[in-house]
Amino acid sequence: MLSVLQKTIRPVQVARGVHQSAVQVLKQPGPEDTVTGSFGRFISEIQPQHLSPVVFQRSKRMVLDSIGVSLIGSTTDVFELALQHCQTHSMDFDDTWHPATHPSGAVLPAVLALSDMMPASCKPSGLDFLLAFNVGIEIQGRLMRFSNEARNIPKRFHPPTVVGPMGSAAASARILSLNPSQCSHALAIAASLAGAPMANAATQCKPLHIGNASRLGLEAALLASRGLEASHLVLDAVAGVAGFNAFYEDYVPQPLDSPHDGHAFLLEEQDMGFKRFPAHLGMHWVADAAASVHKLLVGVGPGKVFTDQVQDILLRVPLSKYINRPFPESEHEARHSFQFNACSALLDGEVTVQSFTPAAMSRPELHALLSRVRLEHPHDNPANFNLMYGEVQVTLVGGDILRGRCDTFYGHWRNPLTIESLRKKFRSNAEVVLPSEKVERLVEVVDKLDRLGDCKDLLSQLQ
Repeated sequence: MLSVLQKTIRPVQVARGVHQSAVQVLKQPGPEDTVTGSFGRFISEIQPQHLSPVVFQRSKRMVLDSIGVSLIGSTTDVFELALQHCQTHSMDFDDTWHPATHPSGAVLPAVLALSDMMPASCKPSGLDFLLAFNVGIEIQGRLMRFSNEARNIPKRFHPPTVVGPMGSAAASARILSLNPSQCSHALAIAASLAGAPMANAATQCKPLHIGNASRLGLEAALLASRGLEASHLVLDAVAGVAGFNAFYEDYVPQPLDSPHDGHAFLLEEQDMGFKRFPAHLGMHWVADAAASVHKLLVGVGPGKVFTDQVQDILLRVPLSKYINRPFPESEHEARHSFQFNACSALLDGEVTVQSFTPAAMSRPELHALLSRVRLEHPHDNPANFNLMYGEVQVTLVGGDILRGRCDTFYGHWRNPLTIESLRKKFRSNAEVVLPSEKVERLVEVVDKLDRLGDCKDLLSQLQ
């Protein structure tokens, strides 16, 4: 990686009898020699042929899932309160990657919005649409991988508010066909609009994060297209100057390879994680572990879990304060509660959209189970979505002990949803808002998106 301030040593000829000395001259590199510049060139120069069939297939799954999440998200109270700010993520149902962020929700709305505003005669092709989408995903993934801190469940900044605006800006810059310098400025402008504290997780404010990430990144690209400039070192590690490293203290960036040199997209290396129910990703481990205990309980009983059978519930989970919520008081807190999701799965055998309704949350039998939960945080169970596990141990009144453990839940990038499961989730979400014929048409359109001459058909189904 190039240093921001390169030192050059130049010999100086002096009077006879005086030894030569060296004078250090500080030389600031041009934009083309910086990490930030390499990102700008990558965004501007990438072409559809640089995407592999695997990347196309995985990104189309992400587009389909995100549209479904957006549609069901439009039915929530948060959406009604802030209509234009949270068209995705309102139910904590969107995809998740590692290092931890929700990449699609920040990118897809921006690409859709730009495509929609373009004249009918020059809409982007489906191929260009997918290319821009993948650029936005790739930029987020690269920035997250420059930090070891980012690999763990976050404590300071909510990741979609940090890398989300950058991904949205990158995708928007690609759709707008900005030049390398403008692309770099778009990222730098977006960096000034990034960042939200984790204190607002598990509140109604959290869904605003992803909506704002998409909106602000789009605005950054539009401002750059109009000539607004910003630091050409914003992604570089500059000693004593806070750029993107303000968000991650151990941030060590590397330039992006040119797409012409065989750049491999991260999405080809690692698939995306898709949620089966709308809650923080960490909940999926304990839910699957608890569901396996539920099967043991009903296997020897009448098919229903009676709370008076249960004496004690022990959860072995990572140490993460903001998802340790013994008695959640709202649906947003419930989506971020190890205890709630484990007990819901113990009681019902699964966690679903309906698990977070007022009726389900107020059940006396659920609260009876919640009162019996204890947590342990084993040293071998880090707060890391690639390494963690969930373990549920239930002690019955008679002394019997039942255990369930999940190391990789169904939907994790190591255990991805089948296309049938993904489409089932999409239909369940989308049919809350759209008629079934439009839902099925969306499935067809997204499946052949890379073969469409333009994206008008996709846009028309979302009207």
